[in-house]
Amino acid sequence: MTAPRRFDDVVAGDVLPPLTVPLRRRDLVRYAGASGDFNVIHWNERAARAVGLPDVIAHGMLTMAVAGRIVTDWAGDPAAVVEYGTKFPKPVVVPDDEIGAVVEVTAVVSALDTATRTARVSITATSAGDKVLGKAQAKVRLA
Repeated sequence: MTAPRRFDDVVAGDVLPPLTVPLRRRDLVRYAGASGDFNVIHWNERAARAVGLPDVIAHGMLTMAVAGRIVTDWAGDPAAVVEYGTKFPKPVVVPDDEIGAVVEVTAVVSALDTATRTARVSITATSAGDKVLGKAQAKVRLA
């Protein structure tokens, strides 16, 4: 882990280092076991297609978590994230092959609050050209 990011070293408009995260079916199985979310759309192609999905999809909260790593890596302390929210406009479709899906994450510091020494970070996450998180923002308390 890197040293905690200092508020005085951050300016609005700072771009965080991009993050690329592969997701394969085995990752979905591991997440299901950890979260207790065994919904069949996350592991069974027939069930996913029966409800109108193109294939098995990643759990929304897994997608949110992997995208949030861009902020925790940048902040240097996962506990610095005091708020994190998003919407889920499109799912991450995870093919049954060795490549799976790739989630590409970018982020920018969109605002600073000197009174609370917090930064608002706007996050963009895409997979296969689709925006998979909407209005994703984190509030980070900096040293």
